[in-house]
Amino acid sequence: MSAAPLLSDQRNRHLRVLRLSLTARCNLACPYCCPDLQDPPGLLSLDQQLRLIRVAARLGAKTLRLTGGEPLLSDRLLPLLQAVAVGRATPGDPLQGLQQVAVTSNGVLLNAERARDLRAAGLDRITLSLDAVDGAQAARMAGLQGGAVSGDRLVQQVLAALDAARSNGFDPSIGAVKLNAVIQRGNNDDQLIPLATLARREGVELRLIEYMDVGNRNGWEMDQVLTAAEIVERIHQCWPLQPEGRAVGGTARRWRYTDGGGSIGVIASISAPFCGDCNRLRVTADGRAYTCLFAAEGTDLTPALHCDALLEQLIRDLWIRRRDRYSEERGATSIASPHAEMAYLGG
Repeated sequence: MSAAPLLSDQRNRHLRVLRLSLTARCNLACPYCCPDLQDPPGLLSLDQQLRLIRVAARLGAKTLRLTGGEPLLSDRLLPLLQAVAVGRATPGDPLQGLQQVAVTSNGVLLNAERARDLRAAGLDRITLSLDAVDGAQAARMAGLQGGAVSGDRLVQQVLAALDAARSNGFDPSIGAVKLNAVIQRGNNDDQLIPLATLARREGVELRLIEYMDVGNRNGWEMDQVLTAAEIVERIHQCWPLQPEGRAVGGTARRWRYTDGGGSIGVIASISAPFCGDCNRLRVTADGRAYTCLFAAEGTDLTPALHCDALLEQLIRDLWIRRRDRYSEERGATSIASPHAEMAYLGG
């Protein structure tokens, strides 16, 4: 099948990234994310997932990111990766257009065996999460009972996951494994330097995320946001940083340590939004498509998931109508609008 014409929305943004959620459930209960206890009914089948990914690839998607909730909880992850890998290796298959397949995980379930299986199934990149180094802080940020003991266990699990990923071919020097941290003023901002210290020691890029107003459950307030500028300045005071900019369509503005200690990325959805070149389509585990992380309503794709042509037309029409730029418009109104929950959307 020939490639479809380049797809452009109302702001001349092209579809380049498909973020597909496999589950809304999580084995952590981070208060800023507030995951669901169970999945919505009607999870997409493997055939439906593959049809969706193929159509997105034909429409221009170059990156597939599998998310949750916690995607390692899903028994759909490995079979889907294996099927995508077959397509990427098959001449004429639209999946050959995928340049990167990635997973976002909290790392708790990522042991050496699972990392080996994911790599063998064609996974290119994995991003792990850790919001604190101190045990008590880590437990609070992850919504865990048991205080410092539980938090210390979580920190060790994530460090073991980093080691498992690195030992099975996910090379941090080329960005194949990274570490995410959400920074919330007055909650875990004192963990910023300890997290940077850990990432420098582990040789992994740390991506620091401003606390976002996604969903309706997390009690977000603007004064809880530690801005990207403040994050960079605090780290710069310890280890001087040199700016490297943000790739077109990327979420993180990157900085490199001048002493050769690696790099950080800062995701500034609040203080320096990047709506102007946002290229991501999010699809939930039950088949609803969202063209913005901060959207309230999605488009149900399931009526078209039995037919390539119908699905392509539905996604094409959705994207062509797309005008979202919530983060750029956030400051223009004092009226709070409802959003879909982060764990349901897949982040």
